[in-house]
Amino acid sequence: MYDVIVIGGGHNGLIAAAYLARAGRRVLVLERRHVLGGAAVTEEIVPGFKFSVCSYVVSLLRPEIIRELDLPRHGLEILPLDGTFTPLPDGDYLWRVNDHARTRREIARHSPVDAEAYDEYGRAMVEMGRFVKPILGMLPPDPMSRRPRDLRALLSLVQRFRAMSREDQYALVQLMTMSAADFLDRWFETDALKATMAASGIIGTFLGVRSPGTAYVLLHHYMGEIDGAFRSWGLPRGGTGAISNAIAMAAREAGVEIRARTAVAQILVRGGTARGVVLDNGDELRASTVVSSVDPRLTFLRLLDGGALPGDFVDDVRRYKFRGSSGKVNLALDALPDFTCLRGPGAHLRGAISISPGVDYMERAYDAAKYGRFSRHPYIDVVIPSLTDPSVAPPGKHVMSCFVQYAPYDLKEGSWDDKREEFGDAVIDTLAEYAPNLRHIIRHRQVVTPLDLEREWGLSEGNIFQGELTLEQLFFLRPAPGWAQYATPVRNLYMCGSATHPGGGIMGAPGRNAAMKILADTAA
Repeated sequence: MYDVIVIGGGHNGLIAAAYLARAGRRVLVLERRHVLGGAAVTEEIVPGFKFSVCSYVVSLLRPEIIRELDLPRHGLEILPLDGTFTPLPDGDYLWRVNDHARTRREIARHSPVDAEAYDEYGRAMVEMGRFVKPILGMLPPDPMSRRPRDLRALLSLVQRFRAMSREDQYALVQLMTMSAADFLDRWFETDALKATMAASGIIGTFLGVRSPGTAYVLLHHYMGEIDGAFRSWGLPRGGTGAISNAIAMAAREAGVEIRARTAVAQILVRGGTARGVVLDNGDELRASTVVSSVDPRLTFLRLLDGGALPGDFVDDVRRYKFRGSSGKVNLALDALPDFTCLRGPGAHLRGAISISPGVDYMERAYDAAKYGRFSRHPYIDVVIPSLTDPSVAPPGKHVMSCFVQYAPYDLKEGSWDDKREEFGDAVIDTLAEYAPNLRHIIRHRQVVTPLDLEREWGLSEGNIFQGELTLEQLFFLRPAPGWAQYATPVRNLYMCGSATHPGGGIMGAPGRNAAMKILADTAA
């Protein structure tokens, strides 16, 4: 008999388990795959080459989690990712680095007006981030509730909003309602700059850069930090699996029992209360509390008997939007790609490489997905982690991670099993337009489709955030109206994955927030 059983050994499930065990609970984590981490995992697909197969960079991991679980002592080391390099079709490029003065000079090379606006834009986004960041760690208040706790939280939000300058208030309202492209149009004129910055607004959504609501998603990714440095992104030494391993070590140190290769077939419910789980092999494990870190579709429509849930709640779960839109192409390379706009190896390859030459290019990539086709000229976000962390590849060799959008889960013609290699070819062909030598240096490639993300990693419809980060699925609406506080209609069953507030990314806030809610409820 356990106090808590956590379904899923992704980073959020492990974080929830660690906090609960530190509070004295007897906790068991059950992971279906052979390796912990969910989508934050490192796997040696080719001998000597270690890939961050799904999630590949980190920035959003909450500093309080790193501090409270003492993750550096458990092996976590994040290496800074220096800037973003955008090659352009005309042979030019845009290269923003972590050095602000150098970035301003680079932007001024394209537009002196944009160089001036860049400072003002950064200041405004910092203010937006200061307003939103505390919300990441709070229990979302229910605006329909009259409970004192919810009313106090809502009043606090109103007071913090009113304390902002009128200019920042207007900017925040615009940010919450506008498209990423329209929002950036208010600041900049350089097409490549707007397209590259707008790319953050479409990650994890089936939306284009001109779709309303994507400006907030841009802010969601803008708020990252590493060691207190705002807007910083990094690569974990050893790949993203090193984050999950560090959390798992902290959890085990706190007393958590973790079982891999152990799939859950059903959540046991008796008298409207969760009592434990049934494994695939038929074994029953009992617990006072069950916590699911998998998404709502799997939790409520597959692991639970339909009669255990209210009909209106089931309807809300069925309406919850996943709509996966991205894939990955991971490459093992014999050498470095050589970009024609900036030849040879250099610091420009140590940061992110963004294939986002213009806003129209980005929107056309989305156009293909709207009609059930993958993009022949997609947006691609590339990193070469072996340049920063040589441990992930043999000497002189490299790994290259390519995040690709758009790759719609539902294809109009054919299946992803049929289209996998064609999709991989489209990605390589697009990159080769900028780095022609790429085709000749590929030793091995792994193509991960939205269907793979669903089948292998349990991400319904291949959505990397367990559901779109759209306005109607955020804060007190995530994952369903009235059920955004981690509890569910089944007593003693809680959610702690990215489908809960504040959403996806290697953030950890859903796991920590859920643990705090469980401890508060069980102490009452």
